Amino acid sequence: MTGLLMRLRDFFSISYGQKVFLLATLPLIVAVFLIFLVVTSQSRQLAEREIQALETQLIETKRAELKNYLSIARTAVVNTYGRAAPDDEDAKLAVSRELAAMLYGQDGYFFVFDYDGNNLVAPRQTYLIGRNWTGLEDLNGTPITDELIRIARTGGGYHSFDWPKPSTGATERMIVYVNGLQDWRWVIGTGVFIDDVLENVAAARADVETRIQTTSYYIVGIAVVALLGVFMTGMVLNVRERRLADAKLKQLTQRIIDTQEEERGRVARELHDGISQMLVGVRYALELTKRKLASDPATSNLLDKGINGLGSTIQEVRRISRDLRPGVLDDLGLGPALQALTEDFSTRTGIQIEFETVVFRNRLDQEARIALYRIAQEALNNIERHAQAENVFISIKGHRNGAMLQIKDDGIGMIWPRPSRRVLGGLGLRNMQERIEQLGGTLRILSARTGKTGTVIEAQVPLTHMLSPQKTTKESA
Repeated sequence: MTGLLMRLRDFFSISYGQKVFLLATLPLIVAVFLIFLVVTSQSRQLAEREIQALETQLIETKRAELKNYLSIARTAVVNTYGRAAPDDEDAKLAVSRELAAMLYGQDGYFFVFDYDGNNLVAPRQTYLIGRNWTGLEDLNGTPITDELIRIARTGGGYHSFDWPKPSTGATERMIVYVNGLQDWRWVIGTGVFIDDVLENVAAARADVETRIQTTSYYIVGIAVVALLGVFMTGMVLNVRERRLADAKLKQLTQRIIDTQEEERGRVARELHDGISQMLVGVRYALELTKRKLASDPATSNLLDKGINGLGSTIQEVRRISRDLRPGVLDDLGLGPALQALTEDFSTRTGIQIEFETVVFRNRLDQEARIALYRIAQEALNNIERHAQAENVFISIKGHRNGAMLQIKDDGIGMIWPRPSRRVLGGLGLRNMQERIEQLGGTLRILSARTGKTGTVIEAQVPLTHMLSPQKTTKESA
């Protein structure tokens, strides 16, 4: 029961596309299977009727042949039999000899039994002659001698049973036709083996099975082609829908990033131009009050503490404003903005930073400048929190394929790629990946938790985000 529930849970946990594919293919498979059953059944029934008709026709031909043979035998002995008395032993002997000499084909002969079951003529199986065979049956229990006597007494007819074939000794199916010489109380008859008929029927059945099997292959082939068609059509539609969804998702992500940057810029301006200026005004007022109250040391000390705290608050507001959207990034470009970021980071954390850049004036568009700055900002935050590094190296350079930002540290490293159970973790790394993917670039992270081997982050922006010289401004990227 538990296994069944698990299988049902696995089925209902498959993706929407897989469910659609199953719903599209299962009716087709069921229909093909039903068609296969109907075609196979109808083919077998039709073939069986044809085979039965063929078998009946062949056996009827054999029976007519036997009747003709027996008619020829009776014609050959009719003169002797017709003139003889019921107890004329000489005539009986003459007829017996004449019938024994009438052989045809490889296994054809005439036999004679009297009504008491004694065999009188059996030229190809002489061991039967002179013995009483009353109650004789074949291997299947079909009565032979008694049934032949009964048929002869009632006017003649056909009988079928298994009998040893003289030429091979193998037991085969045999059809006999008998008639009675009533004055002498004799059963005279001849038989023919129908193994060739049975072989023809078996060959016909084998041919039918072969044709059914071939038809089955055709049906299966058509079904496979149809399934492949459904699969390929589904794949094309799925890929198309996925591409459209990816394009829309990319546009949405870009819009979110742009909106986020716009909101950061607005908040940064509000902090810098509004709150920061207000705080500066308050500080100036406190300093003026301090100078006027210089004669009161206690009041002056309290004002000093307030002024110092207010100064720290102003610096923190400016730092938050700079982190949200550094004005130097818009005014001077990526290089100076990264320089200011690294200097502030080194001052705050004590970690030594070496920054290297090659100036390529205004060759990066705004999206690329913002993305690379945010990647560097996120990487430094991770180094401060987790890396336990002492030295960091940052470089931003242009090359013929675009621009490359590289950040190295000598910290403890990390496990990358992340284990599947931590897919939901690493929000900062995911943000870095999403930003660089929006630009069509690549992000490489080289790291391993094997001692202080450090981590290397490489963010590459493609050439499409490099502006032509005609579009450059006074900024330096």
